[in-house]
Amino acid sequence: MAVESNLTKFKDGLKNLIHEGELLKLSLALDVKVVDSKMEKKLRELKLPMFKENYEQWYSLSMQVVKQVLPDRLPDFIKQYKDEKRKQTDFLTYGISDYMIGLQTTRGLQVIADEKAAFPKFEQQLNILKSAQSRLESSLFDMLEILQADLFDDELDSATELCKKGFLRGAGAVAGVVLEKHLSHVCTKHNITTRKKDPTINDLNQMLKNGSVIDTPMWRFIQHLGDIRNLCDHNKDRDPTKEEVEDLISGVQKVIKTLF
Repeated sequence: MAVESNLTKFKDGLKNLIHEGELLKLSLALDVKVVDSKMEKKLRELKLPMFKENYEQWYSLSMQVVKQVLPDRLPDFIKQYKDEKRKQTDFLTYGISDYMIGLQTTRGLQVIADEKAAFPKFEQQLNILKSAQSRLESSLFDMLEILQADLFDDELDSATELCKKGFLRGAGAVAGVVLEKHLSHVCTKHNITTRKKDPTINDLNQMLKNGSVIDTPMWRFIQHLGDIRNLCDHNKDRDPTKEEVEDLISGVQKVIKTLF
């Protein structure tokens, strides 16, 4: 089944992320000198990835996994990178972003926080990612996420084919339905409700913005997609152009892959 195939790919990708994280952990331990001389010698013999060169990509991919599988742990995962609410920089609030720019804080001649403080923060991120793997393997994980992704991909493939054959309004309508369903699902995940029986794309988009799920640039982007969808569905003054429908389809693909 397509669902099983998609789930297998997801599991394999997560397994690779965790393996890469373990290597980065060893590289960071070597960089910040939290190992003894004997272990240091062993680590230097390994071909470890450079932490500062590879971390940002690992962080971005891992954050998306945590966001989808363990959304309640996402704030904690991000906080290890950078604590936006901190009032001072000490060992507890020092983040991995501080290490990336070589920050060190002192009080007089005493070092308050330096690169060593980044190590437990990365360990915590890696542990959260491992928890996501455990959740994925358990019966508690909602397989609807995987199934829905496959269904949406199939519907957008249909929209693309309709667009290629010149059925522009039909293609736009199909893509619009996918966008509406996805926004509705995201609202449900974030416990955002409305009294409207059939909320529109613009309604759902505004609800997500009001709920601080999306920022203003994403809100404007979705609003633009909604305008194209309305042109396909309702506007009789002119037909949508092929470029507009292609923009709608590619835009919806972006939203369903990045907004959870």
